[in-house]
Amino acid sequence: MKQLFLPLIISLFCVISSSLSQTIWLDELDLSAMEIGWGSPNAKKSVDGNPLSIGGQKFERGVGTHAVSTLLLKLDGKGKHFSAFVGVDDETENEIASIEFFVVGNKRVLWQSGVMKAKDSAKYISLDIIGIKQIVLLVTGSDDGINYDHADWCDAKLEMTEPISPTQLVEKRSVEPYILTPQPSDMPKINGAKVFGVRPGNPFLYTVAATGKRPMTFDAINLPNGLTIDKANGQITGTVNVKGEYKVTLIAQNELGKSERELRISVGEKIALTPPMGWNSWNCWACAVDDEKVRASADAMVSSGLVNHGWTYINIDDCWEIKTETDDAMLKGEPRDGRGFINTNKKFPDMKSLSDYVHSKGLKLGIYSGPGPLTCAGFAASYEYELQDAQRYGEWGIDYLKYDWCSYSQIAKDRSLPELKKPYAVMRNALDKVPRDIVYSLCQYGMGDVWEWGEEVGGNLWRTTGDITDTWSSMSKIGFGEAGHEPFAKPGSWNDPDMLVVGQVGWGPQLHPSRLTSDEQYTHISLWSLLASPLLIGCDLSRLDDFTLNLLTNDEVIEINQDPLGKQASRIFNQNGNQIWVKELEDGSKAVGLFYVGDDEKKTPADYFEWERKSKATISLPASSLGFNGRFTVRDVWRQIDLGMFEEQFDVEVPWHGVALLRISK
Repeated sequence: MKQLFLPLIISLFCVISSSLSQTIWLDELDLSAMEIGWGSPNAKKSVDGNPLSIGGQKFERGVGTHAVSTLLLKLDGKGKHFSAFVGVDDETENEIASIEFFVVGNKRVLWQSGVMKAKDSAKYISLDIIGIKQIVLLVTGSDDGINYDHADWCDAKLEMTEPISPTQLVEKRSVEPYILTPQPSDMPKINGAKVFGVRPGNPFLYTVAATGKRPMTFDAINLPNGLTIDKANGQITGTVNVKGEYKVTLIAQNELGKSERELRISVGEKIALTPPMGWNSWNCWACAVDDEKVRASADAMVSSGLVNHGWTYINIDDCWEIKTETDDAMLKGEPRDGRGFINTNKKFPDMKSLSDYVHSKGLKLGIYSGPGPLTCAGFAASYEYELQDAQRYGEWGIDYLKYDWCSYSQIAKDRSLPELKKPYAVMRNALDKVPRDIVYSLCQYGMGDVWEWGEEVGGNLWRTTGDITDTWSSMSKIGFGEAGHEPFAKPGSWNDPDMLVVGQVGWGPQLHPSRLTSDEQYTHISLWSLLASPLLIGCDLSRLDDFTLNLLTNDEVIEINQDPLGKQASRIFNQNGNQIWVKELEDGSKAVGLFYVGDDEKKTPADYFEWERKSKATISLPASSLGFNGRFTVRDVWRQIDLGMFEEQFDVEVPWHGVALLRISK
């Protein structure tokens, strides 16, 4: 009898086991939890939205990312098997793409691909994951790679021993906002830069930034000849022909009172005497940018009140030019007219009109190009047309140029210093022939230690890193990696660790809230301010929530960034996951950032876990480390409150990935 029932029992067991097991495809998960080096991960598509393809092999399922990327999954021991094909997506045009895939489980490497490059065949992963509680799917750049590029997890799936909701697999970090900065008073208060540079004879535009109840009237006493102020909106315009230093008294007045502050106008050869502050289109819109979105951003900078705190530039990034290799009728056309002057695509029908509109708001307009034949997104760039482009920018009324290396790799003979410097010097020479102040931003990702020679080729700022994304690993590596660059920062010449990744970002039409936690966003803004970095907001300004707006409108934080002395902070302490950075200020006080970076610096792939962490750390600040003796005063900059007098040492509790931003004086 037992022999008769045994096959039935085995069959029934197999049916029950099959009903309890489950297959979960990677592209079914909530991919918003994936940290990615640029853009957003795509389900069943490459990172650029194309069909998944590796080494000529097509795949219908999977996830397209951009290295570095990580996805942390909690299996709780219910996993059985993981499989996938991995490699560099065929849409990658960069032949020097160089990445490496890892599967890490329970803090040990379970599988790694070795270095993979463009056009390599896909590599297959087949892993037993029984008993594994947590895994990380990780893509890094290899040591021999310059651009990490697009990485695909194709036909990626998890076999589970029992049913589990896909939402339970993804660990999402809490990003609950908390607001530290009190709202500005209704009394008038003048903010913004205390020094402003302009070249003789060039158009002048400076908007007095002031908070307080409206209506408000403005005045400026002792303006140099050639300048006037609009008393209704605080816009100072005109031209100054005589070199010199002019001390002007600014006045803002409403029904509650009056505010006065000195502005030093420096008429000479230097501009950008404080780090530029504004907005850039790339981190939210990427190639979805158009005239309407730029105008809306200018409107939002005014209506949100950002303009009242010194935010000034509205910068168009890539994709405003003509793209010949496309089927999109909005982008096609003749890249240049008969004289070689660059044309805009149909999304930007009248750049001069757009510039006039932005200027009417008291703001400034920036634009984008590159020294190669094409921009990073494949639009017409400036190679061999530098003078015509500079002249066109002047005609349009452009105030800022971001100049991005990209396709100049095809022109440069090698990566020697003369070759790295050459294209930027060429455009500098062209800009010098234009009777307009155009802030010049060198974007070439830190190659050849650009901070050592960026000023020499006429840059006002220079990117020191690759592109930032809204992840802790990206932001912290870039920001804290600025240590040692401080000797090269000064008025008119700034190190640029890339744009701000707060608010609604996404690098295209689909936006998402920044994946940085609230503590990480406070760290981000604090560190960039200490670094005297350009502050370029990368989010949709029309969708600012209360937390993001509060984060961007603390005038004491901004004042640290805009301090006229122009010093970049130095790191004076870096032990046990704690860092202390100190910035000298014009009035003799010190701005100090105490950061709890944490003890999870991810030195190896096996360190990419975030569930085990300390929540807070106590950091001590000795007065002697600041050159002070005895008693000193401490002010909490984010909360805008004095903490009192202290003797010899100040101790503060700092949250994980958070900061205490202080102003210390004798």
